Amino acid sequence: MWFCAMQERSAELAAQLQAQAATQSTLLQAAAHTRHNMAHFAELVNGIVARVIVVRNADTASNGVEDGAIGAAFCHNLLGGEWVQTSYNNNFRYNYAGVGFTFDTARDAFIAPQPFASWVLDEATCRWEAPVPMPSEGGPWAWDEGTESWTAV
Repeated sequence: MWFCAMQERSAELAAQLQAQAATQSTLLQAAAHTRHNMAHFAELVNGIVARVIVVRNADTASNGVEDGAIGAAFCHNLLGGEWVQTSYNNNFRYNYAGVGFTFDTARDAFIAPQPFASWVLDEATCRWEAPVPMPSEGGPWAWDEGTESWTAV
């Protein structure tokens, strides 16, 4: 009798866990769908990113086709200011905008603040690079601006 009750309870718990896993999977799929059906816009103040917001794709589209200018106008009408679309997946404008980034209109790129005076901007990626490549072995490494070299941490 006790053994049968334990088997029944185990089956109930297994069914509950299976239902929870299915719910979690559904929620994760919905979150991924939502993230990919949203557009991101950076507010510029004197060419510097002040904030980044998320906007529904429906508010950035005309006839179902996403258009950054429509999204920028939507943001402007809602919040004022100057807005430029940025890509969460970095598939345009080189880098996902962050607060403090510069928007370079000539390059049509968001560029992070220069981390060290000795670092140079890679024109192909619009990312800052150390004058000496970081060692590929050992580490972790930290940049020492005084010696312009990588040091093990």
